Amino acid sequence: MPPTPPPPALPGPTARELLAGLGLLADGPVLWGAALRSAKPGIFVVEIAAPHPEMPVDHHALRAWLERVPELTLDGRTPTPHELAADLRRWWLPGETVLFIGSTTKSLGGRAAALAATPMGDRRPFGGAWRLRVLKDVAKLRLWWAVTEAAEEYADAAFEAFGRGVDPVWAARLPDPTLVLPYGNVEAPDGRRVEHGLANLFRPDEEAAVKPGTALSGAAGGPMAKPSARARSAASRAAAERAPRKPRTPGAKDQAAPTTQAVTHLTAAGLAALKAELTHLTTVERPAIVARIKAARELGDLRENADYEAARREQSFLEGRVAQIEALLHSVIVIDDIERTHVVGIGSVVTVEHDGARETYTVVGRAEAKPAERRISDTSPLGQALLGAAAGDEVSVAAPSGSRLYRVVEVS
Repeated sequence: MPPTPPPPALPGPTARELLAGLGLLADGPVLWGAALRSAKPGIFVVEIAAPHPEMPVDHHALRAWLERVPELTLDGRTPTPHELAADLRRWWLPGETVLFIGSTTKSLGGRAAALAATPMGDRRPFGGAWRLRVLKDVAKLRLWWAVTEAAEEYADAAFEAFGRGVDPVWAARLPDPTLVLPYGNVEAPDGRRVEHGLANLFRPDEEAAVKPGTALSGAAGGPMAKPSARARSAASRAAAERAPRKPRTPGAKDQAAPTTQAVTHLTAAGLAALKAELTHLTTVERPAIVARIKAARELGDLRENADYEAARREQSFLEGRVAQIEALLHSVIVIDDIERTHVVGIGSVVTVEHDGARETYTVVGRAEAKPAERRISDTSPLGQALLGAAAGDEVSVAAPSGSRLYRVVEVS
């Protein structure tokens, strides 16, 4: 008997629902290539108009890609267009309209323009969305966006919310069910990357020549090609010699310029959680990673030692987080959330009404913000507008498409 086909995929949130669920003011959409008129930082989401049961492949685009970049390989050999399409289809989620999540600390309009202007096979101006360029009718893709100074924090929350919304039956069918990303993304905010087997995705140029097999970082404008173990080990050693990379967690941006960070507002519960995390990192996780590195060194040649490479990478993330927490604790001001029972302040739980719908948020300092859990920063557009408001008040939140009114229903 033929295998039983999987059930139809349950639909996930649309781009607008995804952004609104984070407490952000979604704006758009504009079509791929159209002007996105915002020079502010924020996050953006690329979506398709409706879910597709199968990936809509543009075979002409695939053939043009292979002709333009003859060095491209799949699992070490040159693929045919059919083989390349079959490999890409493995990552398609048929119930999802959201295809790509991105963020920028500079200009949303500039990033959108770069997104559409990059030819397939080029790393510049923005090669990170290369998977989208092999879809049929790419010009019909839509971009939604939300302006926010906390672009990285909200992007993290958007990836988390997307993963929760994917039909678990179809998530389990992915090549790596532990890494559920929108189809167009190949790297998670925590640095994990899709092992897609493709290498040499981009055309070498005079500005940045790319040798066959060289890794291309998504953070630098392109995806990660799958390098050899020797290349990965060399990259790991080079990274270990540089300053530890700060993980992109709420408050991490403040650590880039500590001289500009006056204070960190935390609730008493947030302070206790931060101290507990620091204790766990320094007394449990740090010794464990040190022991793993020591054991891995004893295995011999570090150039081909995957255990050593993984342990050093974890150590870099851990030490970055430790430094971040210690800096936060040096500038902390504890907010007594019991004092504010009628007026919105940091620590307040606020129920608001907009267009007949009610949502409840907790206003917290930026270091405690978790938009996916409705914990919004006092520096976010909605958080700023709510500060000082009382039940019955109406607050106006500025958005690129115009002001939006929220009525405060309850403050506790």
